[in-house]
Amino acid sequence: MTSDPTVNPFLVASTLPYELPPFADVRIEHFGPALDLGMAEQLTEVEAIAHPGVAPSFENTIVALERSGRMLDRVRRVFWCLTSADTTPELQRLEAEYAPRLAAHADAITQNRALFARIDELHGRADDLGLDDESRRLLDRYHLDFVRAGAALAPTEQAELRELNAELATLAAEFGVRLLAAAKGAAVQVSDVAELDGLSEDAVAAAAEAARRRDLDGYLIELILPTHQPVLESLRNRDLRRRVLAASLGRGADTDTDTSDLVRRIVIARARRAVLLGYPTHSDYVLADRTVGSNARLDETLQQLIPSAVANAHRDQDRLAEALCADTGESDFGAHDWAYYAGRLDAAATGPDLSAIRPYVELTRTVEDGVFGAAGQVYGLTFRRRDDLAGYHRDVVAYEVFDSDGEPIGLFLGDYYTRAGKQGGAWMESLVVQNRLLGQRPVVVNNLNLAKPPAGQPTLLSMDEVRTLFHEFGHALHGLLSSVTYPRFAGTAVSKDFVEYPSQVNEMWGTDPEILTRYARHVETDEPLPAELTAALQAGPGADQARETVSFLAATWLDLAWHRLTPDEVDDAVRDIDAFEARALGAVGLDLATVPPRYRSRYFNHIFASGYAAGYYSYLWSEILDADTVEWFGEHRARLREAGDEFREALLCRGGSGSEMGYFESFRGRPPRIEPLLRRRGLLNL
Repeated sequence: MTSDPTVNPFLVASTLPYELPPFADVRIEHFGPALDLGMAEQLTEVEAIAHPGVAPSFENTIVALERSGRMLDRVRRVFWCLTSADTTPELQRLEAEYAPRLAAHADAITQNRALFARIDELHGRADDLGLDDESRRLLDRYHLDFVRAGAALAPTEQAELRELNAELATLAAEFGVRLLAAAKGAAVQVSDVAELDGLSEDAVAAAAEAARRRDLDGYLIELILPTHQPVLESLRNRDLRRRVLAASLGRGADTDTDTSDLVRRIVIARARRAVLLGYPTHSDYVLADRTVGSNARLDETLQQLIPSAVANAHRDQDRLAEALCADTGESDFGAHDWAYYAGRLDAAATGPDLSAIRPYVELTRTVEDGVFGAAGQVYGLTFRRRDDLAGYHRDVVAYEVFDSDGEPIGLFLGDYYTRAGKQGGAWMESLVVQNRLLGQRPVVVNNLNLAKPPAGQPTLLSMDEVRTLFHEFGHALHGLLSSVTYPRFAGTAVSKDFVEYPSQVNEMWGTDPEILTRYARHVETDEPLPAELTAALQAGPGADQARETVSFLAATWLDLAWHRLTPDEVDDAVRDIDAFEARALGAVGLDLATVPPRYRSRYFNHIFASGYAAGYYSYLWSEILDADTVEWFGEHRARLREAGDEFREALLCRGGSGSEMGYFESFRGRPPRIEPLLRRRGLLNL
């Protein structure tokens, strides 16, 4: 690719391996023109599809739609990648400008009445078209997508829907901007290193480096996205633990970064849109197109978990409060104490302190020998580092991925460190999706938010961070091992309450004893992880399991409570966000003062800026499938490579090209069972 800044690199497909975007050539001024041209080009293509002068066929309508919008797809994927992983004020301004325009562009396609008439006609005679299973699925999916996007509405209703969609796109973009600023502003500064007692040397060094990067004195504890902050597990200073948790819980409430008004406006707009589309609430609208199917079925599942999880939490809280009193003589046990004393109780029960694992777990080795090693052992994959391929930031590392027969599969990019322009949390995204229609192979990215150590020092990980690495790579595998014809179905393009399933299955390998021997070696001595630490990782649910379960369930219920409001109920409900949260959690017994929700509304990025509105339950729903599958792998451990291929063929390679639950039930020979999840979380016999 040319490096001439006057040439827009998005106008043609990249000539780099696997069509990796030419990041070295991309300039901020390229995005606006490329987005404009991409939208105009696709609308021209859509008009030609809608008015071709010939009768509709699967090829000239559905396949033509799949082929449309190539330039827009190229620029949009890079644009969203940068706005989440390496944004700038200029990119944020572009995002605010183009979010509603891109929403309007999508509406212009799905509300094209002539186009929908052709799709509707094809759908009406689908049985006579002689389509293979994936093609029939594509036709059905397009028809459903258009109907759910308002294609069958009257013109006046479509106009109202377009206004709501544009408003929601703008509000979601603004929520992300404010939350990024709120997270940065909530970082906790520490002047005296003695206050950091309990943190490992590398964690203290990372806090010093974080302060140095912001030109601050002392040390800085930067916050990750969820309420719970990992330092709470180690900090001995109780006042600092209290400060850290208060900072976490208070995000999005300061005057300059307050997201309350955005929460209100988003909830109202979604409720109005749901009614316009024929559903009582936004939750009804969302769940109608999810594998769980309905609010009633979801509630039935949640009620199998909530009472036992809460009972566990009360039991563990009593034990932890006793530990606090014995340690300090104080009796005011609080949420900021939970993880610290849970770790101490677990250490007393299992022997070793799990924080002792940290010097054995270094980032690059964990990725290359652990994450990649597991993918080789289970699926036969190999990886080759490609330092000749540039990412969008100097921290991004590229690897080429090969199948068991040596055939190239695609590219994997790892972007693991936090930075000022990066949203919190961890995620996977695709820069190129696999599909046979256009002959493309996948390029996927994993993002984490690890604290970057000073130059020359190793990046050491907690086991929670190791779990996140394996989790996100499970998403990457879903993208890399995709084998579908149509882009619409590639990789993670599955139902939202199914997408977390493969990633959660992949977490199992992070603590697998055989995989641990590959990557868990002391960073200085190269000694393997001691047997007692390996055994401790295999122990059952610890004293923090109840907190994690209740915290997740509380966030899930907040999401559902917001999105089960009708338009008539919204105004009263959202006047006071704190009061609404208290009522919602109290109604189902999840209002434990010592166990705050995993996310409170003001910083609940998943549901107010990402795609999980009325869908945060998906992690739990997917974990039911995951726990069932982990037990299946345990039963087939003696033939692991064959079992890996079976799982790959039955589920990972298929994306959304068929019924996701149908694929699971065919794989397991039955519907999923909840008992494996209850066993995993220590809830089966309570």
